[in-house]
Amino acid sequence: MPHPLKIIGISGSLRKTSYNTALLKAAAALMPTGIEFEIAEIGEIPLYNGDLELNHFPESVQILREKIRASNGLLIATPEYNYSMSGVLKNTIDWLSRPSTDPVLFDKPLAIIGASMGMMGSARAQYHLRQSAVFLNMHVLNKPELFVNAVHTKFNEQLELTDLPTQDVLKQVLESFQKWIKQLEGK
Repeated sequence: MPHPLKIIGISGSLRKTSYNTALLKAAAALMPTGIEFEIAEIGEIPLYNGDLELNHFPESVQILREKIRASNGLLIATPEYNYSMSGVLKNTIDWLSRPSTDPVLFDKPLAIIGASMGMMGSARAQYHLRQSAVFLNMHVLNKPELFVNAVHTKFNEQLELTDLPTQDVLKQVLESFQKWIKQLEGK
């Protein structure tokens, strides 16, 4: 029996009641067979500072780097702040892109999802994240896309995804991502 694919999820929001974290939890429940999924915490990642990188990576950064290095792919759920991704997500990406001789994101498969209360459902943030992914030579899943708009109407008070059309598209994203990873790995 083949080993399961390992996917690491990252939410671009630190709020305890984050819809993007809830979207990752919904993804965990809908994940296809053959995938191990873990949501990584980024709340302890310090602000990027090249001086900190000179001696050694901070422990929180090193732990995340090793999880991503051991994974087959990355699933990022991004909110949209001021027409872009959150500062905490950009900061995490900056840390993971270092050092330039060993960036753990290089060649990593990536699927992007996101949610917001607005009508665009984090579309602009997702496109900015794609720009960073291009620079890092990540392999971004292009279709299907998931932009969860009016997110407060699609989750219940317990932050469970109750909107069936959104669940369906999320399942399609996850199944397509599994196929994408296997295609890139030549399986």
